[in-house]
Amino acid sequence: MTDALHAPGASGAPDARHGSGRIAEARELLAQHPVVDGHNDLPWALREQVRYDLAQRDLAGDQSAHLHTDIPRLRAGGVGAQFWSVYVRSSYAGDEAVSATLEQIDAVAQLIDRYPGHLVRALTADDMEAARADGRIASLMGAEGGHSINNSLATLRSLHRLGVRYLTLTHNDNVDWADSATDEPRHGGLTDFGREVVREMNRIGMLVDLSHVAPTTMRDALDVSAAPVIFSHSSARAVCDHPRNVPDEVLERLPANGGVAMATFVPKFILPAAVEWTLAADENLRAHGLHHLDTTPAAMALHRAFEQANPRPVATAATVADHLDHMREVAGVDHIGIGGDYDGTAFTPSGLDDVSGYPNLIAELLGRGWSRADLAKLTWSNAVRALRDAEAVARDLSAARGPSNAVI
Repeated sequence: MTDALHAPGASGAPDARHGSGRIAEARELLAQHPVVDGHNDLPWALREQVRYDLAQRDLAGDQSAHLHTDIPRLRAGGVGAQFWSVYVRSSYAGDEAVSATLEQIDAVAQLIDRYPGHLVRALTADDMEAARADGRIASLMGAEGGHSINNSLATLRSLHRLGVRYLTLTHNDNVDWADSATDEPRHGGLTDFGREVVREMNRIGMLVDLSHVAPTTMRDALDVSAAPVIFSHSSARAVCDHPRNVPDEVLERLPANGGVAMATFVPKFILPAAVEWTLAADENLRAHGLHHLDTTPAAMALHRAFEQANPRPVATAATVADHLDHMREVAGVDHIGIGGDYDGTAFTPSGLDDVSGYPNLIAELLGRGWSRADLAKLTWSNAVRALRDAEAVARDLSAARGPSNAVI
């Protein structure tokens, strides 16, 4: 992102709310129990900005003028595992969507190969623990949107073989077998084929990600899934009434399922005052012929001009903490996590400006009385346990039945 909106190193300095003592305690906790972040769109940002030319965006150095993410800031933020999103826009369809997803997967492989001292490929919960012990950042992948499999369970299995460990069932638009939270309902949740997608994901050990999907789809997936589901980057709808967030009735079902809801930092999903402002900012981009999710320099220049004329409501680490407090109360501390959505949003909260900011959130929660044991579950243990449980379910199911060749 551009430095006008994301000051270099902005999150690296201690938040004055907490003082250096609480920040130091947060950093010490993260050294032992680092963050598993459920969603980072760096691969798409690299595609959009430099067409994967990593020499132009060398993550070994400061990239704060362009990105929310680089290795020094991941280290400063206490990130120990990252689900890199291999997202492609839902306007991509058919084989084009599959090919673009494969290019995103290749981009993650290039990152891991380029920075082997810092990033390591992770496929299992054991791999995540081994990376933590080795002091490297476990790098996993999640595909964002069912359009990436082009209605093919064989493609789903192929993505899993390539290392993808979750599939978000939809993005912003419906797919042929599932309703999105931000599209007009078409199926009433999951179709029969959609239920088969969930069952096949359970059989191969791919986490079912319910961010972006309609509440009907959430409920249907929970009815079908034998393994824990996740929300890779969604917050609490009771705190901010946005369709991208999770209703309490769904959060209440996570303990029985074993799932994990990972709170996101996107201001328009967490701060009620930011919802209408962001809709207007997005419409401003469309009026200039740009996609509302565009974060290229041209788009960010338009955002800056819009912000100067229309001051932006600013979320903070406390805003995110409000969601986590509520999610803990409803779902329980064993069923929450963190999914920042960095490099997938034009705007971020103050104090959580980039991936170096996680200590500010942990300091905020320490100030609210969260115990170290509860924070260790939030940052690390819950997400690792969900993947481990999905692996166990997959072992049982794959021994009982073979691959599904169902079609729509």
